[in-house]
Amino acid sequence: MCGIAGIAGNMTGAAERLDAMVASQSHRGPDGQGTWTDPSGLCRLGHNRLAIIDLSPAGRNPMVSADGRWHIVYNGEIYNYRELGAELSVYPFATKTDTEVVLAAWSRWGEACLDRFVGMFAFLLWDARERRLHAVRDRFGVKPLYWADGPAGGLLLSSEIKALRSAGAGVEPDPATWATYLETGATDHSNDTFWQGIRSVPPGHRLTWHGGRARTVRWYSLPDRVGMESDSRDEQTVADEYRALLEESVALRFRSDVPVGINLSGGLDSSALLGVVRAVQGPESDVAAFTFVTGDPAYDELPWVAQTLGRTRHPSIVAALSASDVPALAESVAAFEDEPFGGLPTLAYARLFEVARAAGVVVLLDGQGMDEQWAGYDYYARAMADETTPGLADAVPGISALVPGTSAPLVQGTSAPLVQGTRGPVTRAEFLAPEFRALARPFEPSRPFGSDALRNLQWRDLRFTKLPRALRFSDRASMRSSTELREPFLDHRLVELAMRQPADRKIRNGQGKWLLRRITEGLLPEGVIEAPKRPVQTPQREWLRGPLRAWATDQIEAALDGPASSWLDARAVRASWRDYGEHGSDNSFFVWQWISLGLLRQTEMVRAHV
Repeated sequence: MCGIAGIAGNMTGAAERLDAMVASQSHRGPDGQGTWTDPSGLCRLGHNRLAIIDLSPAGRNPMVSADGRWHIVYNGEIYNYRELGAELSVYPFATKTDTEVVLAAWSRWGEACLDRFVGMFAFLLWDARERRLHAVRDRFGVKPLYWADGPAGGLLLSSEIKALRSAGAGVEPDPATWATYLETGATDHSNDTFWQGIRSVPPGHRLTWHGGRARTVRWYSLPDRVGMESDSRDEQTVADEYRALLEESVALRFRSDVPVGINLSGGLDSSALLGVVRAVQGPESDVAAFTFVTGDPAYDELPWVAQTLGRTRHPSIVAALSASDVPALAESVAAFEDEPFGGLPTLAYARLFEVARAAGVVVLLDGQGMDEQWAGYDYYARAMADETTPGLADAVPGISALVPGTSAPLVQGTSAPLVQGTRGPVTRAEFLAPEFRALARPFEPSRPFGSDALRNLQWRDLRFTKLPRALRFSDRASMRSSTELREPFLDHRLVELAMRQPADRKIRNGQGKWLLRRITEGLLPEGVIEAPKRPVQTPQREWLRGPLRAWATDQIEAALDGPASSWLDARAVRASWRDYGEHGSDNSFFVWQWISLGLLRQTEMVRAHV
């Protein structure tokens, strides 16, 4: 996993811009950096290397194909690179990297090679013959890729927003994106970012620049791959196929020339990951397992982790987050995230990666993706009974369907109600200035599965809401500590197979992930029972009104005095915050929104122009 940057077109100060982009992403690749410029001056590529496969200098980027036509900077892993390399054996490989396999595959098959890749990736590929730049992002957007227009028809591209901002793009916050976030809670549901003029290449898309013009085309469509018909095969056949793919997916993701560990909590997905690791590597497996804790037994899952690991050889390494750690850590993580992040759980995750890197583990496996593909969230069951589920409801923390008997209204101009269950408002949109609030963009996701409400919800969460948000948080948190995060459950073959299953294999007798539980029940150590499913794993609510109250007050005051000073009703915000501190609430999401605005002001990226 690395950092990539590129400039297409002849623009003033291109060399200096590229150098600044590469320098800003040094945390993504501490093992080396490099740049390359096409003799025409129409393309410049930059790279920060985190060496994972073939640690020799031969693996450095930018890399050129054997015939000199193709130049690449690459971020990610093609896990089946060995099999593809064998198929491409006529190519004169000079390295043992998956980067060179990408070059060889594109040289032989063109864009069709993308369908053969099993992995996560974002890369920039320059065609020196046609003078054309391709910017490609993987199927689910595990690896990030951003772009902005440059002068004179040029284009800037990078792994992170801060790189584009260091090159002069997107120096101002985007009010419409912030208004949407503060009103609905939505973050990563579109290709827009929180910075004017900076956009992301959508998952499963390719952006091509040629002759001063850029266009984006889709190369992968999950709905097209899944189809409209459900899998009619018997359950055992499906279970056997899925189990075999699970084991293959995990085995492939252990391909590494540096140490690999796993993230472990007490939930089904995390425990299943450990079980598959042991099925692949055998009972003697001693892969290190990392777990974050906060010292609060109401939230920590260490008892379940200890039970799971009790009869194994896996060392358990604990990453502790305390309230006193939060102020400095939050400011640091905010600077690396570039956009609002998910509160204390993201900070705890960031601490986990710090601990892993300090322990010498450079690659970590995670259990992300099972809830989306197997309908594990509670609102999926409601969707089976009621196909009128609102478009954005439940997609974002603090947003769910309007509950009968509550008085919270739908906000005019949006598709999302502002309540969560019966616990009252989630955001405090009524505290927004009217002219600012009017900037919020409505969002209604596509419904590619027609009347199949369940699969439409799964599609929404995979493509627009839950997964994109989680992947962004995780990528930035891991790369902040120069660690690579791999998601074996997001192997596209697993997702497609699960999505094809009829609803009663996902939810049965009110229980989500039904068939998955049958598939993985033999993988867990005997006597292990997963921890109760909880939406929150940190005491964020308690800490914000307790030991972090003074810090939170400072952040909210910074927000009211900073870029959001004209966005919020300061008197109402202060009154609501005082009430929260004195009386508490089940919901701290709106408080973290205000804190996010305060952290925005404190990050180095806005100090120069606020």
